[in-house]
Amino acid sequence: MTLHLVKLCVGAASIEDLADWQAGRLQAQKKARQTPRLFHTTFQAPKRQAELLAGGSLYWVIKGVIQARQRLLGFEEGQKDDGSPCCLLLLDVPITAVRPVPRRAFQGWRYLDGKDAPKDLKAGAREELTAMPPKMRKELADLGLI
Repeated sequence: MTLHLVKLCVGAASIEDLADWQAGRLQAQKKARQTPRLFHTTFQAPKRQAELLAGGSLYWVIKGVIQARQRLLGFEEGQKDDGSPCCLLLLDVPITAVRPVPRRAFQGWRYLDGKDAPKDLKAGAREELTAMPPKMRKELADLGLI
């Protein structure tokens, strides 16, 4: 069975905000003549890395709702800006919108079994959903309507 991670996306108000922030990060890396790659830093390295790399994704909780995912490509040891050690969660560039599922706040990341992972939205549904204001998406998801 596929294993995933779920993580809060602090600072982004929508999937579009996350995509814009990541695009800016890739552009800054290119400008600095670095190899462009997406990663998220986390304090603890997952112990079940082999299971996660067998098709797992990082599911993003945005404004209290799981809204998107990105495929996990690997893990590396890294350093935060302050020099402290961390784990880099290496991510694929495409962001896939998923069926919104409310999720309470938590610290760090959590494992998510494949059977519990929200399904990807089909192209037409994705466009309709992303056209809605983020607040409306959250309210409809809280009510279980989407």
